[in-house]
Amino acid sequence: EQRQGQLIMAKGVFDALSDSNVADGLCHSLVVEAETGVGKTLGYLIPAIESSRKVIVSTATLNLQDQIINKEIPLISELIGREIDAVCVKGRQNYLCHFRWNQYRYGPQQQLFTDETLEKIDLWVQKTETGDRAELDWLRDGSPFWPRVSALSHQCLGGDCPDAPFCFVSKMRRVAAKAEIIITNHHLLFSDLALKKGGYGEVLPRYEAVIFDEAHHIESIATTYFGNSISKYQLYDLFSDITNTAEESLEGEVLKSLSSEVQGIRKRVDLFFELFPDKKGRHPLVELLEKVGSLWANEVDKVSLALSRLGERLAELSGYGEIWSVFSERTGQIVKKFVEIADNGDCKSDDSVVFWYENTSRNSTLSVTPIEIAKELEQTLYRQVDVCIFTSATLRSGNDFSYFLERVGISENIELLQIESPFDYKSRTRLYIPANGFPEPASQEFVHCFCEKIEELILLCEGRTLVLCTSFRSMDIAAEYLSERMDYEILVQGTRPRRTLLENFKNDVSSVLLGVASFWEGVDVPGESLSCVIVDKLPFEVPSDPVFQARVEAVRQNGGNPFYEYQIPKAVLSLRQGVGRLMRSSTDKGIIAVLDVRLFGKGYGKRFIKSLPPSPIVRDLGEVEAFLKGLG
Repeated sequence: EQRQGQLIMAKGVFDALSDSNVADGLCHSLVVEAETGVGKTLGYLIPAIESSRKVIVSTATLNLQDQIINKEIPLISELIGREIDAVCVKGRQNYLCHFRWNQYRYGPQQQLFTDETLEKIDLWVQKTETGDRAELDWLRDGSPFWPRVSALSHQCLGGDCPDAPFCFVSKMRRVAAKAEIIITNHHLLFSDLALKKGGYGEVLPRYEAVIFDEAHHIESIATTYFGNSISKYQLYDLFSDITNTAEESLEGEVLKSLSSEVQGIRKRVDLFFELFPDKKGRHPLVELLEKVGSLWANEVDKVSLALSRLGERLAELSGYGEIWSVFSERTGQIVKKFVEIADNGDCKSDDSVVFWYENTSRNSTLSVTPIEIAKELEQTLYRQVDVCIFTSATLRSGNDFSYFLERVGISENIELLQIESPFDYKSRTRLYIPANGFPEPASQEFVHCFCEKIEELILLCEGRTLVLCTSFRSMDIAAEYLSERMDYEILVQGTRPRRTLLENFKNDVSSVLLGVASFWEGVDVPGESLSCVIVDKLPFEVPSDPVFQARVEAVRQNGGNPFYEYQIPKAVLSLRQGVGRLMRSSTDKGIIAVLDVRLFGKGYGKRFIKSLPPSPIVRDLGEVEAFLKGLG
């Protein structure tokens, strides 16, 4: 269907890609907020294809990557009457490694999986052109099988691999080097920028322009790659790989000696992580250092020395196979990373980064994170390419782009374009906010009232509801409450794979789905299966998070107001993503409910309301019922 907003966007993107005037080495930046229904994917793909530039298209998710290469590109190719030289590039872990597959297929560990699984993989390997696990739609997410055969970089033998001529990763990179359009994801793109910055090579070929779809994710994902982390799991994974390989390829005293050394180092690592308090979550590292004192430095020295010696020992084993040199190099990289993060004095020597640690039920991680990524992006991206285009359905906060521009460091040579949704929110939706007297989220009565209210809304909508929570605790309480009182199927994040939950939700038109975090985005359920989206409260960031605290303090040190300049805009963008789950097509209809009376009780509530779709506001469930009956 013809969409005026899509044409406006396409012209803006084409003009930006056609601009040959790069001011003082800084790229031309176009920022496009294209709300739901504009059709932004075709709005940037067609001008990218018709431009004469080598263009990277970067998405936040693998799902959108697959959609572009498998659906959008073939559609455009058919429309313009020619083949499009496009390639999809993902991280190495998404591709099968022939060498590891052959080792696994004919090794003793194959007994861990059924003959049917192995036979299906055998047939797939013989016919696949890409080796991309996305082709295995029957292999569930989190399957323990795939990590055993994927092309992980730390186990790659490079040119010494006997299966090098058949390598899917090498083939993908050769094709990408010649392609006009490269479809990748933010994780791989920022990994590539970080590698280039450190002089460690590159993952992606050189390009002239980059288009970021789902650009509101840039800060959080770039933060990961311009920082560093080391976890107990990473170390255990190294020890496990060394031990398994040793048992397969070594024997006698050599095997016994290496196994004993690895076992000793593992115990040393266990002693180091025992210094961590037994409390889950993310915490500033400086608090831990103040508590354990000199024990920290002593344990860091012991672990780093033990790992360094292990690296030397592995290098000495290179005569038994190239894999031992790979293990030695991998160990050396881990030592370097560990020392960089753990041996940092009082954590205050550099106010541009924050040191922190995280405990989960199974793992502990040490990290160092940049407080701001703007300078990193200017150095690694904006001064290296001609054009950067940023697009998303949610880039503005209160009709203002300034928050996004500041977080990603765009201050010069910018064009801004805002395209409203073509959907008829005014007649097809209502925004329900509880009446005055409903408790605020900080109140002890809130949880019970929240559960009662979502029950009432679900009954009015006859199921067909997505409940978005700001915490797992809130989700679990609501799920238990609803399960005891309702006959509708209650689907809860974490109880089944995400894909399965969404399929069940689509197919059972009266079901209810509860989720947090990732379910605020990427849930695309057009039609009657989703007629109500409920948000428990305004999605402010957890104030105890150390990276969040550091960024709040940075705004304060620069003379700003962290609440209004950072916390509110960030929460506004998250809320816009959540409520955007309702209208996915022009024929959709229903209720958006935000159960937070601060939208009317606090001055900043106006900023949130101003940022939401233009749905008429109702504050009485009787009005909700009347509206739903009127829709038929």
